[in-house]
Amino acid sequence: MRPTVVVLGVLLILIGLVWIGQGLGYVKGSFMTGAILWAWIGAGTALVGAAVISLAFRRLA
Repeated sequence: MRPTVVVLGVLLILIGLVWIGQGLGYVKGSFMTGAILWAWIGAGTALVGAAVISLAFRRLA
């Protein structure tokens, strides 16, 4: 179960980083490009991913 939860957390972090890049205008080609709201949503998503990984190691250790 732990590997699945860790993979989910990593995916959330990666998606968050992409959304941050799009929101800040570094990743082009989307309606999200340049919309700062997506940078904030991405930051929140990345933080949730980090929390998921942290909880996976705390509860299953």
